[in-house]
Amino acid sequence: LSRIIHRGVCFTHLLIRVFSTSACRPAADSDPPKFVPPSKPVIVDKTQTVASMRKFLSPEFVPPRQRTDPFKFFLERKDMIRRRKMLNIPEFYVGSILAVTMADPNASGKTNRFVGICIQRGGKGLGATFILRNIVNSQGVEICYELYSPRIQKIEVLKLEKRLDDNLMYLRDALPEYSTVDPEMKPVPFSPTGEVPLNQIKVKMRPKPWSKRWERPKFNIQGIRFDLCMTPRQIEGAQKHAQPWLEYDMLKEYDTTKLEEQILKEVQQDLSK
Repeated sequence: LSRIIHRGVCFTHLLIRVFSTSACRPAADSDPPKFVPPSKPVIVDKTQTVASMRKFLSPEFVPPRQRTDPFKFFLERKDMIRRRKMLNIPEFYVGSILAVTMADPNASGKTNRFVGICIQRGGKGLGATFILRNIVNSQGVEICYELYSPRIQKIEVLKLEKRLDDNLMYLRDALPEYSTVDPEMKPVPFSPTGEVPLNQIKVKMRPKPWSKRWERPKFNIQGIRFDLCMTPRQIEGAQKHAQPWLEYDMLKEYDTTKLEEQILKEVQQDLSK
């Protein structure tokens, strides 16, 4: 009886193996399945900055008030566009962190790269300038660059952002930590379509004297903690130098909306050629 049971168990195992192997074998008449290669992984380099898709017009394209449409600025715009076709001048604001590579015959590699925070933009047309500031070896270093200088080889935006003020020259009188930037800083990715980030930091100042009386209303500084460096009596005394009549000065500023739209359209057409 035990031999019969053992033979029955072996026969059932044999049937299971036969059916399992026959099920795994493809039919003789059917074609083998086609090879489908795996999808390639998408590698995103977050260190590379993307081109901005915002309608941004660099401020040096807008001529000053006294000459709204002179022939001189028209010729300068042509030269500026010709320079922009050779050098990528990205979108940046006061408060953005930039890295500028400039030709320097006295440097070891014939180039000099400086990283700093933009504290001022000025000038119109080909005379446009911007100032970068950084702390090097516990010493404040500032370099004023001509935006359209042929010596500039590359301009990188390491961090795109705005500040509460359009001029950050008061960082000269602030603590060094607010002007310190890592020279080996990696680019921070930003959105090409969204709003530009606003850094609402308020700096702490050194003890007086300062290079200018930043507490006076004519500077309209928003990025300084005056309550930490001045007494309430000093802050109240600074308000005596206010000029309230400037609020009604209609010649102080003028509307450049239509002029900016016209210049932006002209620049985009010439750059696309």
